[in-house]
Amino acid sequence: MGNFRLTGKRALITGSTQGIGYAIAECFARRGADVIIHGSKSYDKCASAAERIYTPDLAGKLGIAVADLSSPDGADKLYDAVGDVDILVLNASIQFRKKWIDITPDEVETQLQTNYKSSLRLIQLTEPYMEKNGWGRVVTVGSVQQYKPHRDMAVYASSKAAQLNLVTNLAKQLAPCGITVNNLSPGVIATPRNADALADPEYSKQVMAGIPAGFAGDAEDLAGAALLLCSSEGRYITGIDLVVDGGMKL
Repeated sequence: MGNFRLTGKRALITGSTQGIGYAIAECFARRGADVIIHGSKSYDKCASAAERIYTPDLAGKLGIAVADLSSPDGADKLYDAVGDVDILVLNASIQFRKKWIDITPDEVETQLQTNYKSSLRLIQLTEPYMEKNGWGRVVTVGSVQQYKPHRDMAVYASSKAAQLNLVTNLAKQLAPCGITVNNLSPGVIATPRNADALADPEYSKQVMAGIPAGFAGDAEDLAGAALLLCSSEGRYITGIDLVVDGGMKL
């Protein structure tokens, strides 16, 4: 075993300019992987993330790729820019907080395209290289909403549930090829996406009351879990949903 090292591996982490994706990118780079930082529209945000991660003694190399995964051809454009990878972490997602009766067809499609269709397409594009090498890691980032859907995020929760079903399906098919496929399900994580909602004292109190641990997690809590699943130490783990939620799902 390699003490959770990723030396010699090339990793693409989608949606990695901030939050969970950024924490995973930083963790992997410090563990020796060559990491591609991805953003949907802004090269400057990707460059800023890379600058924050970089240190002279950084074990891995850093790359940047910009592609809009809410676009039907976004996944293909991203793959064309990046090429083959050993590790694929599908973290990019979009959510609209809106009552189910009011959500528009375009908002539905945007979430499905980003949260599910692009994930499937990127796996289709990167799997042949992994299979050829007899080694590969795919991790999708889901949500505790797969189990406890928020009433105002019905489509988002549904898209994450569909992604988990895909993971279960592909894990069994790809295991003989040396490729593991797993899902990470974060609960309430203190990231920029949740900052405004959690800034409301009453709402925050209500949310924390539903978490047995009593506090929100940090993005780094997901990075450690992702490292386990993507390292050699995780070679015998496939098809699981690793819930990182302080007990919220219970």
